Amino acid sequence: MTAPLAVVLPNIKDVKDMLSGLVGKPVNVAPGAPVTPTERSPVSVAVYVDPQMNTNALCVMDLALSAYTGGALALLPPGGCQDAVEEDGELTSMLTEALHEVVNVLSALFNVPGAPHSKLHKLFAPGDDVDGDIAGMLAAFNRLDLAVEVPGYGKGGLSLVIP
Repeated sequence: MTAPLAVVLPNIKDVKDMLSGLVGKPVNVAPGAPVTPTERSPVSVAVYVDPQMNTNALCVMDLALSAYTGGALALLPPGGCQDAVEEDGELTSMLTEALHEVVNVLSALFNVPGAPHSKLHKLFAPGDDVDGDIAGMLAAFNRLDLAVEVPGYGKGGLSLVIP
């Protein structure tokens, strides 16, 4: 009997390359603090599933990185994205749509030889109520915590989590 296929965390270079290609400019990626939701710090949570619909990975971004990656992908003005973070404290519907595309593309980070296929199942935008079972997985120890800077937009945090 063979062991079940396991999802593996990507390395920092793969995340940097993927985000840089996605936003069309070189992003800076370095080790960072874990991204965790609090009442004053909303996060987006992308839930990835395997072919049997089991949750096999999460992508957690703070509000800033959610806005900046979505804004850069959609070629939105940096000022509007910064206002969404600093003044509104939430994403516009256009930023949420762009963020959905960002996290959909990021599923490729988990689709490596020998790992089960992962696909985006659901995106909880910053401020959305996260399902209890997903919220419990956010504290998993198998994670990659990063600080990301999108040139022209700003800095934010990203955590990739394998439950």
